[in-house]
Formats: sequence, structure tokens, C-alpha cells
Amino acid sequence: MSINPTDPNAGLTTFIASANAGTTRKPASSGASTSWYEAMAKAWGQTLDGQAARVTQLSDTIAQGGDQPSNMVQLTAESLRMQFISNNAATSQNAVGHALETLGKRQ
Repeated sequence: MSINPTDPNAGLTTFIASANAGTTRKPASSGASTSWYEAMAKAWGQTLDGQAARVTQLSDTIAQGGDQPSNMVQLTAESLRMQFISNNAATSQNAVGHALETLGKRQ
């Protein structure tokens, strides 16, 4: 999947759509995710990559002389969005990891 900097949520949208469609496991050799946990991690990564591309694009605009207040505010907002997405990615990964660990202990 290619990263679309105008839609930083593309990875998560794809993950949710595939989860809702009830996709099955694929062989590890296919290059596709072998588990929903791995798919979730990849989706968060793609989402973060998309948002990072957006922040980088705005930074480049400012570095090339576009240092108007509107660009600065937009960069700040996109940076805070990156922080929000990053925190949510870490929280969800940790929560799911702990839940899987708990399930593993009960087996």
C-alpha cells in the first residue's frame, strides 16, 4: 500500500476494512500480515508514516521561505496530531499485547 500524505489514516482504514471483512491468515512467504496483531502494527506504522510525511512537507514549505503565521500554526497542529496518533498507537499496541499475554497465561 502506498502512503498518501493527504490521508494519514489510510493504513488504519485499510486495517479496519480488512478486519470487518473477516480476512484470513496468509502464509508468511506472501509478504502479507500473518496475524491481525501484525496487521494492526503495520496499519499504525503506515498511518504514522503518512502523518510524518505531512509534517515534513509543511516543514519544507516553511524552510523554503513560507514562514507565514498560518503555515506555522498548521505545522504545530499537524505535529500535535502526530503526537496524538503516536500515543494512541503505543497505547493500543500495549493494551492488546497485555491482553494477549493474559490469554496466553490462561491457556
